Amino acid sequence: MENILASLCGTSPEDPLPVWVRGSVGHCFNQLTLSVIPHVILAVVSACFLGTPRSGSGVPCRPSWRWRIAASFVLAGLFLADTIPATISQQELGPVYLEVLANGTAALTWLVHGFALLVLCRSVHGFTRGPAALALLTLFPLPSFIITLVWYCQSGTAWTPAHPGASSRFAILCLQLASLLAYVGSYLFPAAGRQEFLSINHSWQQDQPISEPGIPVLDQQRVAEDGESWLSRFFYTWMNPLMRRGYQQKLNQPQDVYVLPRQLRAARVCDRFYSCWQKKAALQQAEEETVSLTSPIIAGGDGSSGAPGSPHHTQEAVRLLSVLHAAFGLRFYALGLLKLADSLLNFSGPLLLNLLVNFMESRQEPLSHGVLYALGLFAGSFLGSVLRSQSRYEMNKVALMVRAAVISAIYRKALRVSSTSLARFTLGEIVNFMSTDTNRLVNFCYTFHELWSLPVQLGITLYLLYQQVGIAFLGGVALALLLVPINKIIANLIMENNKKMLKHKDTRVKLMTEFLYGIRVIKFYAWEKHFSTKIKSCRAKELQKLRTISYLDALCVYMWAALPVVVSIAIFVTYVLLGHQLTATKVFTALALVGMLILPLNAFPWVLNGILEAKVSLDRIQQFFELVDQDLEAYYALDSPSDADTAMEMQCAAFSWVPVQEESTSQPSSTGTLQLHIENLSVRKGMLLGVVGKVGSGKSSLLAAITGELIKQGGRVYVCDLEQGFGLATQEPWIQFTTVRKNILFGREYDARLFKEVLEACALSEDLNILPAGDQTEVGENGVTLSGGQKARIALARAVYQEKELYLLDDPLAAVDADVANHIMRKCIFGVLKHKTRVLCTHRTEFLEKADALLLMDNGRIVKTGTPADILPLVEAFPKFKDTDKGDKDKAPNEQGREEAIKTEAEEPTQNNYLIHKEEEKKEGAVAFQVYKAYWMAMGSCLAISILFSLFLMQASRNISDWWLSYWISSISQTANTSVMACSASLPSPELLLFSTAGLVSPIQDLDKTPAPPNGSVDVNFYLIVYGSIAGANSLFTITRAFLFACGALRAATVIHNRLLQRVLKATVTFFDTTPTGRILNRFSSDVYCVDDSLPFMLNIFLANIYGLLGMLVVMTYGLPWIGLVLLPLAVVYFFVQRYYRFTSRELKRLQSITLSPIYTHFSETLSGLSTIRAMRAAKRFELENQLHLEQNQRCLFASKTVMEWLDIRLQMIGVAVVTAIAGIAIIQHQKQLGNPGLVGLALSYALSVTNLLSELINSFTHTEMMMVSVERTEEYTTDIPMEPQDKLVQVSADWPSEGLVEFQQVVLAYRPGLPNALDGVSFTVYPGEKLGIVGRTGSGKSTLFLALFRMMEMKSGQILLDGVDSQLVGLEELRSRLAIIPQDPFLFSGSIRENLDPQGKQTDAELREVLEQCHLWDAVTQMGGLDSELGERGKSLSVGQRQLVCLARAILTQAKVLCIDEATASVDQKTDQLLQQTIRQRFADKTVLTIAHRLNTILDSDRVLVMQAGRVAELDSPARLSQKDGSLFQNLLHSRQL
Repeated sequence: MENILASLCGTSPEDPLPVWVRGSVGHCFNQLTLSVIPHVILAVVSACFLGTPRSGSGVPCRPSWRWRIAASFVLAGLFLADTIPATISQQELGPVYLEVLANGTAALTWLVHGFALLVLCRSVHGFTRGPAALALLTLFPLPSFIITLVWYCQSGTAWTPAHPGASSRFAILCLQLASLLAYVGSYLFPAAGRQEFLSINHSWQQDQPISEPGIPVLDQQRVAEDGESWLSRFFYTWMNPLMRRGYQQKLNQPQDVYVLPRQLRAARVCDRFYSCWQKKAALQQAEEETVSLTSPIIAGGDGSSGAPGSPHHTQEAVRLLSVLHAAFGLRFYALGLLKLADSLLNFSGPLLLNLLVNFMESRQEPLSHGVLYALGLFAGSFLGSVLRSQSRYEMNKVALMVRAAVISAIYRKALRVSSTSLARFTLGEIVNFMSTDTNRLVNFCYTFHELWSLPVQLGITLYLLYQQVGIAFLGGVALALLLVPINKIIANLIMENNKKMLKHKDTRVKLMTEFLYGIRVIKFYAWEKHFSTKIKSCRAKELQKLRTISYLDALCVYMWAALPVVVSIAIFVTYVLLGHQLTATKVFTALALVGMLILPLNAFPWVLNGILEAKVSLDRIQQFFELVDQDLEAYYALDSPSDADTAMEMQCAAFSWVPVQEESTSQPSSTGTLQLHIENLSVRKGMLLGVVGKVGSGKSSLLAAITGELIKQGGRVYVCDLEQGFGLATQEPWIQFTTVRKNILFGREYDARLFKEVLEACALSEDLNILPAGDQTEVGENGVTLSGGQKARIALARAVYQEKELYLLDDPLAAVDADVANHIMRKCIFGVLKHKTRVLCTHRTEFLEKADALLLMDNGRIVKTGTPADILPLVEAFPKFKDTDKGDKDKAPNEQGREEAIKTEAEEPTQNNYLIHKEEEKKEGAVAFQVYKAYWMAMGSCLAISILFSLFLMQASRNISDWWLSYWISSISQTANTSVMACSASLPSPELLLFSTAGLVSPIQDLDKTPAPPNGSVDVNFYLIVYGSIAGANSLFTITRAFLFACGALRAATVIHNRLLQRVLKATVTFFDTTPTGRILNRFSSDVYCVDDSLPFMLNIFLANIYGLLGMLVVMTYGLPWIGLVLLPLAVVYFFVQRYYRFTSRELKRLQSITLSPIYTHFSETLSGLSTIRAMRAAKRFELENQLHLEQNQRCLFASKTVMEWLDIRLQMIGVAVVTAIAGIAIIQHQKQLGNPGLVGLALSYALSVTNLLSELINSFTHTEMMMVSVERTEEYTTDIPMEPQDKLVQVSADWPSEGLVEFQQVVLAYRPGLPNALDGVSFTVYPGEKLGIVGRTGSGKSTLFLALFRMMEMKSGQILLDGVDSQLVGLEELRSRLAIIPQDPFLFSGSIRENLDPQGKQTDAELREVLEQCHLWDAVTQMGGLDSELGERGKSLSVGQRQLVCLARAILTQAKVLCIDEATASVDQKTDQLLQQTIRQRFADKTVLTIAHRLNTILDSDRVLVMQAGRVAELDSPARLSQKDGSLFQNLLHSRQL
């Protein structure tokens, strides 16, 4: 290198680059360092801006830009001109080559810079002065100009006629300076005025995405990445504004995040994907047609277009994978090149490190080599980090594209697939395709490149190892391979246990669900203890499996940690046994390589696993894509019938729910295979056609056949105005998770007049007045916050609002009471819809008297058609299903109102709570210290401290073993006076052989031909033994730590769940009313799972990283104390970067999860309302909605992934700085002869891995913080839930209450502070053995009486006495277990009948049988298989009426003196009702009975009736007296009930 410089500068090789020559700066130094280097930097940075995209506005460049561009091109010309005199008048100023090099570089630089400015002035930067960095860099060559100018003046050669060459060069120099100053001047001129900028900006926004309302335009219009320079893309500086917003906590909603870059927008990606799909399908079809021409058999089988199999063939062929391949393949495979370059650069570090250590040992090598190695380390690590970051970033983009394409394709398919074939999958499975399976496919994008890059890395590493230690490397590799099957066995065991654990977890969550679902009843019966033991036994089984998994996991971790040490020791032992001499360099390099070997070995099983999972998921999705689509063209006849007045007709049509090919295979089960045969049916426009028939006669199927949801097996179906669709109200109303208004509008414009008319027609006006926000009230998922009647009416209103021509109404009257039904018939079906064609299926035959025609259906055929007068008598002869079959769903208006009132009341707080909850989850920034403390306490201080201590020992022993190696190297180089050592040191390092051709040929053993000195081997053995024992200690500490940690995590999990469960069991009823079940369940499922499993995993990694980093810093500063100067500022930078990152990352993660659930909710909603969406022709709109949801989520996901890259590249740069600094310091120390090569090598090898550690540390910390939120959420419940009073002030006798006297004295009770009193000074007495009926309108406080009696709510004032004892002084469990109640909705839990009747197991079989016989249940029970037969979830296997009887049986078994009956309205038919009444009269003849009645006939024979009104006692007397008394409330009630 020195010689090259000397020949270029014309100086002596001893001092090739003199800085100071004869009183001024050396010309060569000036040209090379002050001119060439700044110009090169300027050229590189300018080149980075050449890729900046144009902004769409055609505004011409502004004057200041034009000046700068002109100046740049002039400068380029001047430098070129300068080379002419330089070459002619040789040697006057300096050597020719030097001048040509300097001027050529400068000319090229200014050319590039000029073009860069041209590009910039047409981009977004054209409205500003452009990047400041560029302008600053143009000043860097200035010192060189000035120095040259000064030299001309001093030497006096500026204007001498004797030297024309020199004079012309001086003139050119002055022009260059002038141009440069002109450039700077035009930069300093002010840019355009603000006004102009805004107007330009306005025009630029024209082609931007539509602005979201309510967001300032400039802020929100930020499009990610598009229009950014290369520099900005490499270092993600375009993310800075977003990071700032995150740090200021201004990222509150998805709109605050950047818009996706154009190429990632969902619409664009999907278009590309679908066009590829269509091309593939077309190709496939063409191929199939050629095949079918050649083989007549297929053609024959496929000839009839109507055969349902026909679309199947064309569809089956398109493979999802091939379409993805066509759409995104090129881009995806191109990333492989980046990956390859990155993998190869990974090896540059260890190789250069080795050369540097050799350079420090040898003392003979010239300094320039050291500098080159240091520069190489810098360049290698810098380039590697930029490439790695870019490849990951581009990979993220491809993965996002794949995700968008697959999700929208699945959604689109679901909208188009026929209902009959969709029935093959459950709703859950289909939603899973979109969530789990798509995620696995997306992960495949990441793992695919690992699949080939890991073996490449392995191969290179093994080859380098072979270079180092020859054949001995096989010893270590054999050992590593031996561990693979062991690991596999452990992994399998873990998987098996995991499955079992999840099973127990599911059982536990199911129990919890039942417990929460029936919480009121459980509290009424005081059964909390029973449930608690059941849940705890499940939890114990779950924890037992978890314990096994944790310990196996610990073993796995230990084996992985111990592997490098064991492998390297095996290699060294083999090497020594083969008779070779170990040198320090060999040991060191081999260790580094073994470290590199472990990673791919460990990662490979995971990669394979990921690929297999993706394969399974791909096949599942493929199966879904192969389902048959709805083919409406083949289904409907397109030619209209002769009579233009026909709205719909069917001739000889046969339909089925199951495709032909499946029907033959499926066993002839009774369900689902209903066939529908319509011989001839024609409906005129504008008529009302009633459809009647018993349950299962095919009424709903007829409507499905009209909308095209069934499979047509033959015949003709014609429907007028197909494009317009139908107005459909299904039997089970489908409600969307949005406001009432949006549910009704269903995508149409809001028309106030029509809307009001529709509400009135569907009897919704009054309901909306009750709802907290009127028609803007949000209905929960599937309309949970509405009563059945409200749901049915909203669904009807939606159909009516759509203003279609043909209406299909499937029993909209079933869930409403008589008044409302009358209203709907009058105002809606004969009102708003009177001119439309209506097909109405219903059981309420009394409303069909005015229909134009009726169809009587039975068993899938039309038995008879005719006028109502002909048909209705026949229907009446059918069993009367008006009462029984529908379970008399139409509640008495009073009751319905009451239920709604209670719902609304419970819903209002829920709503606010919902918002409060969201806020509260949002506001937490960092997790509070209290939470960590809670986890520490749950683990136990003693255990926690011992875990930390074992971690410390583990890290320390690891660092000491590394230090011992470097000490060994140093001691060897100090004894380097023996000839052998000198000889081995002067030989090139074994690693260099990799790159020298001789090394590849000459066998490695030649190196060791020199005879070994006698003491060398002893030495090596001593060092190796010490090294081995330190390593052994390390592995001991490692396994201790792993098992201690597993133990601690289990302990914490146990404690946290127990505390949570105890608290929830004792919570007040109000808490359960105001908190959605899902939210409580979440604590018990995902949060507990997190505490069990994910938190320990992340925490473990996080702690290991912290200790690793500390150990690394200690070793580095010990090896090179000077490095402290570099580390301190870097630590400050690191601190700020990570803080910035954590704030933003946390917000983005939250936004990402907030925007994710709407995708799935919307999808499952779509699936459940598929028939409605298709019938109303709203599929296109739903597809767009899905795209919008997806786009929102992709925005947040993209930002959150890019933030990781933003952080990563900054950390990588910190790492690069550390590596370069260490190398630089090492070279300086070497020159001053201070350095210890061993320690330097150690410090450098640590520095190479510092980046990974830093980013791991932040990531693991962020993740740990996220997992800690679960602890926080469980803690919040264990400390903040309101609890029922647990104290017990009075001891009562065992048979209390023995009389059954109940007294209410001035009882005042409100549901919650701030709500009006539900009971307002209620006083009355019920005498022992008296039967009291309680009646009253909605919300009059009937049910509240029972809540007060059972102390479900605490009273404000007043007291309730039972046999003279104040109930508030008695313990809750005692009080509730001594009273009996038959609740309104019968609650059964999964388990045997015996458990349901008598959970505590106090009764004998004989007693149970006797009670069941009295309740007329014994026959049903014996049919099911006796007392121990299982009931299924919530008692599924019994009918609703039978469940009611089970509750009665429980009440009888309690043998309480006081019985409360909250009469069930809807579930019991007349016959069961009579049985119930009779049993109650017999069994409770001598007991006190309080009955809340909804049907007055049940209480007409009671002793007295209590009429409630507005929370007060209005009337109390015998029913006979009250019914005679004129104007009494009771009399009014009686009249209004005579329906």
